[in-house]
Amino acid sequence: MQVLYEDNHIIIVNKEPGEIVQGDKTGDRPLSDTVAAWLKEKYAKPGNVFVGVTHRLDRPVGGVVVFAKTSKALSRMNEMFRTGAVHKRYWAITAGRPPQPEGELHHYITTVERTNKSYARDTPRPGAKEARLRYRQIAEGERYRLLEIELLTGRKHQIRVQLSSIGCPIKGDLKYGAPRSNPDGSISLLAREISFTHPVSGKDIHVVAPAPADPLWQAIASQVARDAE
Repeated sequence: MQVLYEDNHIIIVNKEPGEIVQGDKTGDRPLSDTVAAWLKEKYAKPGNVFVGVTHRLDRPVGGVVVFAKTSKALSRMNEMFRTGAVHKRYWAITAGRPPQPEGELHHYITTVERTNKSYARDTPRPGAKEARLRYRQIAEGERYRLLEIELLTGRKHQIRVQLSSIGCPIKGDLKYGAPRSNPDGSISLLAREISFTHPVSGKDIHVVAPAPADPLWQAIASQVARDAE
């Protein structure tokens, strides 16, 4: 487990694709339990260790996840996520080229729980939730583009379904239109950055997850770094 930030109230870790953040019907060990075991061993804590889930990432997605180490931090972080006080940026690799190099997507999303799939439409309908994000193309290769995504709302599978709706399904995301899966079962979506005001201390927190070790991710990240110089 890679810890990106830790203090007395929160711990931020780099989730690996394939991990679940919180326990579900699969019975697989969640990342929250892994974090609790790590804290128990590091601090030689007797008994149970408090680890609160403040938000989630889809199972095939990697990147930044924030956990609370105290109930005070948990309640405050939950409220911050609810009110949009936490700012998240994602990186997505897609073969499709977006209609514009940057822009804002606005849809209405419905989810079919039976199939665990969301649908994005241009007009509202009963039960649909408004979904908005901003995107910007920040790198391009012969076959793939790298988009930086800023979430303005938080809906189920939002980035995946909204990008698919403009002809840019995320690499490896069979559920939303990619032609083939990634060998490890991941999709090429990374929760890259998170920024917020600390729920207890009030200081500014900004954490960045490293690009995955996959050669394509590394090549694209290197290109972004070169372009930024």
